[in-house]
Amino acid sequence: MSVAERLGQLGITLPEAAQPAYNYVPVTLHRGVAYVAGQMPKVDGEVRVFGKAGAEVDLATAQEQARVCILQGLACLEATLGTLERVEQVLRVNGYVASAPGFNDQPHVLDAASKLLVQVFGGAGRHARSAIGVAELPRNAVVEIDLTVAYQD
Repeated sequence: MSVAERLGQLGITLPEAAQPAYNYVPVTLHRGVAYVAGQMPKVDGEVRVFGKAGAEVDLATAQEQARVCILQGLACLEATLGTLERVEQVLRVNGYVASAPGFNDQPHVLDAASKLLVQVFGGAGRHARSAIGVAELPRNAVVEIDLTVAYQD
């Protein structure tokens, strides 16, 4: 099944690829590897959920924000590669969760992102991962995620 068919089956339409607000590019390609810059959980171009997991943001909401980050990353990847069908393997996911003191469920937050990648790419969506708790994220977002992906030249 193609990636487009899987997205359709999941009822997912990718958002427009986010444009950087600062001095970087959304995706860098080098020797068959795509490095997707950190993605914020933007809906219609704006972060809509603010705060820290374990305080203002509950686990389920943080997980949904992680999914939004992945969809943004896939949109940027598709805009750069022309199609997600060129993705051979998701290699690595780095997730950063703005965390209240004592919150240690960062892996559970990132599991939502990991699950979505496997739903979209099948076995090629399985990846190495880091789930890191941080004190603050840009725009007071709860999650930021970057990806490293192998693609077909």
